[in-house]
Order: sequence, then structure tokens, then C-alpha cells
Amino acid sequence: MFGCRRSWFFRVTLAAASLQRPEQRPRPLAARPAPRPRSQALGSLKCFLGALKMEITEMTGVSLKRGSLAVEDNDSVAPAEAAKRQKVSECCLTKGQDGLENDSPPSSENVPGLPEAVHTREGKKNSAAQLEVEEEEEEDGLSEEGDEEEEAESFAAMMKHGLTELDVGITKFVSSHQGFSGILKERYSDFVVHEIGKDGRISHLDDLSVPVDDEDPSEDVFTVLTDEEKQRLEELQLFKNKETSVAIEVAEDTKEKRTVIHQAIKSLYPGLETKTEDREGKKYIVAYHAAGQKALANPRKHSWPKSRGSYCHFVLYKENKDTMDAINVLSKYLRVKPNIFSYMGTKDKRAITVQEIAVLKITAQRLAHLNKCLMNFKLGNFSYQKSPLKLGELQGNHFTVVLRNITGTDDQVQQAMNSLKEIGFINYYGMQRFGTTAVPTYEVGRAILQNSWAEVMDLILKPRSGAEKGYLVRCREEWAKTKDPAAALRKLPVKRCVEGQLLRGLSKYGMKNIVSAFGIIPRNNRLMYIHSYQSYVWNNMVSKRIEEYGLKPVPGDLALKGATATYIEEEDVHSYSIHDVVMPLPGFDVIYPKHKISEAYREMLTADNLDIDNMRHKIRDYSLSGAYRKIIIRPQNVSWEVVAYDDPKIPLFNTDVDNLEGKPPPVFASEGKYRALKMDFSLPPSTYATMAIREVLKMDTSIKNQTQLNTTWLR
Repeated sequence: MFGCRRSWFFRVTLAAASLQRPEQRPRPLAARPAPRPRSQALGSLKCFLGALKMEITEMTGVSLKRGSLAVEDNDSVAPAEAAKRQKVSECCLTKGQDGLENDSPPSSENVPGLPEAVHTREGKKNSAAQLEVEEEEEEDGLSEEGDEEEEAESFAAMMKHGLTELDVGITKFVSSHQGFSGILKERYSDFVVHEIGKDGRISHLDDLSVPVDDEDPSEDVFTVLTDEEKQRLEELQLFKNKETSVAIEVAEDTKEKRTVIHQAIKSLYPGLETKTEDREGKKYIVAYHAAGQKALANPRKHSWPKSRGSYCHFVLYKENKDTMDAINVLSKYLRVKPNIFSYMGTKDKRAITVQEIAVLKITAQRLAHLNKCLMNFKLGNFSYQKSPLKLGELQGNHFTVVLRNITGTDDQVQQAMNSLKEIGFINYYGMQRFGTTAVPTYEVGRAILQNSWAEVMDLILKPRSGAEKGYLVRCREEWAKTKDPAAALRKLPVKRCVEGQLLRGLSKYGMKNIVSAFGIIPRNNRLMYIHSYQSYVWNNMVSKRIEEYGLKPVPGDLALKGATATYIEEEDVHSYSIHDVVMPLPGFDVIYPKHKISEAYREMLTADNLDIDNMRHKIRDYSLSGAYRKIIIRPQNVSWEVVAYDDPKIPLFNTDVDNLEGKPPPVFASEGKYRALKMDFSLPPSTYATMAIREVLKMDTSIKNQTQLNTTWLR
């Protein structure tokens, strides 16, 4: 298979019945199918852990040494962009509003058969999770197998100290169907995400051809230069030495070959110009900088045909890479700055994902050449356009997910999927929003909003429960012992993690200026903490709203009219459905419902020493304007089928690359040893596929809930 050096298969049993004590199960429910044997069921959980871990917005890249399943956070807009937005947020606006979620308002008619009450899982809360640390990647985007294995072992231990759904307010289901169990194979081919563009079309990689352009250089540009010449030119381009020019002798070359060399240098090394000179009777092509260091970031205007659009748009197919890692790899191979790329949304790592990318003044020919030298990627569907892409322009993502070895009957599956299609699921922020272990991100966000900077520093740097990488343990121990940022920093071989960035800031600004030290951390990462706190509040309030009023709109609820939230009045309540109701993320520019839940917001924030009437922060970046989010999401384009199969290792559907390579689709027997549920559905931006799968299977998606059952890994 494309880009795969070896295949690891892990299994996870999503056994809803076995994960809930009798008093926790949603009622009324018929008797659930008998759980699989404990050793089999509990030894198969790693895949889902990886899937949950994937949805964290901080993402890292690894090679396709093994297939990796993902359950993707459909939050496609960067936190920095989201912070600039005004109050209308997730999944609320009509189509065509750039930079905002573009879900069309659903029908105002009530859904037939919609249950008035929901089923809840009660339990005791605890709070312990760990902020995920960004790992520094190797230059080629690949990581060692041993690191992957060590991470897999330690991840289970860390999760024993992690969060449950109850900890973050996820307690309700919307439907009464009976849950069942299934297996999510740890194969990248079991989870595929296709971006839905602003025109509503699903992105597919189905054409590798390059647009014909008479002004494009020939293929010879990639082979005409020697390796030594390429190295010297790259060092010149990147100002890696003191040379001001590079001379290439072309005394015996034809005029045609000299022309190709000129083209090769200008095409492969943006920022360099060329000229031909005679030196002591010999001809040389001399490469030099045309406009200093700025030329590297700004490709030459005069070298790009005026008749051609300035941006080359293409479809990027990637395996096991997040969007930013992929762009960093592409920019490295193209020898350009990453900021000349644009995209509509970020896609997380542990999946096969297909999305549109645009790049400034790089030819389709150069991009297509990368297909010969990069694994994990395919680039195609090239076109030249006048404009770049903008964050938030997408309408969402389309998911194809396989649940293997399902235990539910055909009737149970039919009931579960019909419920997902007709009613939907509660639009909770998934577990991935709140970090992975030991210190939940919302606790850090709460401390920021409280202006408790010593607590912020302590939460990020203090020793924490659970296993984590040895150098982080040593760093935390050193910090606890000495409170010396420089000494603790020396324990870290990886400086790009949040801990390393904060320690660098403390070394630079001192312990009395934690605010500036914290500012060393990239803005997106800092805002992640306060957005996590907003999400934590929202989840809890939505559970209370559904518990109090069920799944019908009531007077005092909020709905959107265009970009404005308005109250649902008594006389208008029958004009709305539950799919119209929104709830606010706390902030200074939102209104709250006019019923009991308004007071619940106030009580929760007051308990956290925050003033709901004053969500502005002394530091502008941390002032929360708030936003609105629909409480129920109904997926679009929902389809499913139950298939029989015998070999647990075979893929159950073709990817875009499979289709390009002419691979025939899998053929299924009428009967087989196993049964699988193949699900297709589309979600708007900023919704979580894990929450849709949770509703189908009626299971707790938290990692802790599963690792508490003495998880062992199957390899």
C-alpha cells in the first residue's frame, strides 16, 4: 500500500455494555449483547486511544510505518482565527460567510418521533489529565519505530490518570436505541476524511496530470544540475554561507542546455537570478540574489506569466500527517517559506485526509514532481487561480469510518444509524479538547482567566501523575527541586514543547514576569487553554439544559437569525426545532438563555472566581467575546452498510490512491466470520466525529474509562 513500510494492527473493542455499571446505563434499554471475553475485549483498546489523542489541535507527524486510525476533530479553523471572530461560532451560520462555519439552518419542523427525554449517565467527577506536549519532528517528518512503541506503552499508563466524560460534562444521549460493540481496527484505511469545500463539493484526489502551459520549463530542469551544484545553490539561496554568487561553468554546453540551466535555477531556487558571463574565455552561468533576503519569501513577480493565476491550487492526499507538518515538509522540499501556502482548515494526523491547498507562484509541474520523492503524500487536481484559500471557507468534512466485528444485530444497527440520521447527536466538545493526561487544559485556561499566573506556571511545569517521557519527568523534577528555569531547560532535549517554551520565557524575563514568559508560547497554543475552558463550561451547561428541558425548544432558549442570537418566545416556540437551539460559550459579547440555565452559567463561573458580567481580561488576547454553538447536530449525507468478511487485515473500502492505481474495490461474501459497519457522514466545522460514534455505540469515549480496565496492547 502507498507509503507503508510495515503493518501493525491493533484492535479496540468499543463495548458499550461492558463499560457501564448497571446504574449508569441509559434507560430504558433492552438487554445488551453479551460482552466479549475480558482478555479479548480489554486487550484491544489502543486504537481508540490513538483516535482520541488524534483530535487534539496540537499535532505531530510520523511515517506510515503502521496504519493509524483517527477519529477526527472537525474543528478546521485555527484558534488564532477563531479568536478574531465575533460572536457567531460553531455550526451556526448560513452558507457563504467566509471565515465562519457554514451550516445551513435546519428545517424548523419537528423531527417525527423525537424523544422528549434523554438518557443520562451519572457518576462522580474527578479532574486529572495531562496537557499534550508537541514533539519536535525529524526533518523528513519521519520518526523512529522504537519511539512509536515506547509512546504506545507509556500512553496507556498515562491514561489511567486521565479524564472521563463525566469530568468534562459529557453525560447525555439523545436517543433510546440499544448500544452495541464493535472494533475500530488501527488501520489508516479504516478512517478517511475528505474536506468539503465552500462550493459544497467533497474534495477527491482523482487527477495527477499537470495543466499544459507553454511557459513551464521542461522536465530537464530537475536533472540538469549536479548534486554539488544543487547544494551550493541551496546554501546561496538560504544565506548559509558568505558567498554572494555561484558560478557554473557551461563552456562546452549548447545554448539550449544553458537555457535549461537558467530555468532550473530560477524555478528550483526562488529568490535567485541568473546571468551568463565570460571569464577568461570560458562561459559561466552566475546565480545571485536579486533582492536580498526578502526575495526568498516573495517569489519574483517578473518570472511568473501575467496570464496565469498567481496561486496554484491542488488537492493534497496525506497519510498520518497533520496539515502543518505536511506543509512544512512540502516547503522544505520546494525550498520556500511555509507562509506562502494557504488552506481552508487543518486536518489532524492519525487518518487519511484529503484537502485543498493553495501555494503562491509555485508551478504545478514542480508540485507534481514531489510525488516522485515523498512518501505519505500525493498531490494532484492542479489548477491556477487568482486567489489563495482562507481559513474557515470550508463547509465541513466528510468521514468514512469502519467499525469492525460488530455485535449488534442488523435491526440494532438500523435503529442506531436511523437515529443518527434523523435526530443526530449532542454537539459536545470531544475529550480531545481537554488534553490527554494529568493536567486538563481547561484548568490552565481557568487560571489564565483568573489572572493567576503563578498557578498557570505551576500547572504546566509541576510533576504530574502517570507515565510520560523520561526527559519530561527529569525536567519537572528539576523544576520542583530548584525552581531554576535554566537548569530545568537543560533536562529537555526537545525545546519546542510547551514546557520548554515556558522555561525559555522564564529564563529570559525572570520569575517575576510570568505573563511575558508565558507569551513566548505561540499564540494559538495559549488561546487553546482558554478555549478549552469555554468548551468545558459549554459541555456542562448543555447537559444541564437537556436534563432540565429535554429535546424540545422552550421559551427562553436561544436561536440564530442570521448572525444574531434571539430569544425563542412562548408564541413562537412551535416554529423551532431542537436543531435550531444554540447555547453560548461564555464571553462579553453574548447573551444567555432566559430560563434556569442562565443562572447555572452564573453559578459555575462564580464557583471558578470569574465574573460572568465582565469577561474582559487585562490582557486583550485573553478577553473572551464568546460565541454560539448548536446543541444538536444532524449529520448530512449519512449512509451505512453492514458487510461480512473473513480476513481482519483487509481494507474494507478503497482510498483515492487505490482508485488512481486501479485497485478493484473489495468484494464481500454474503456470509463471513466477522461483520463490520461502514459509516459515511458529513459534519460541519468544529464538530467531533467521536461524539457521533459515541451516540451510535452508546459508549463512553474517554480514554481513562477504558484503560482503567487493565488495558493490554495487542500487537
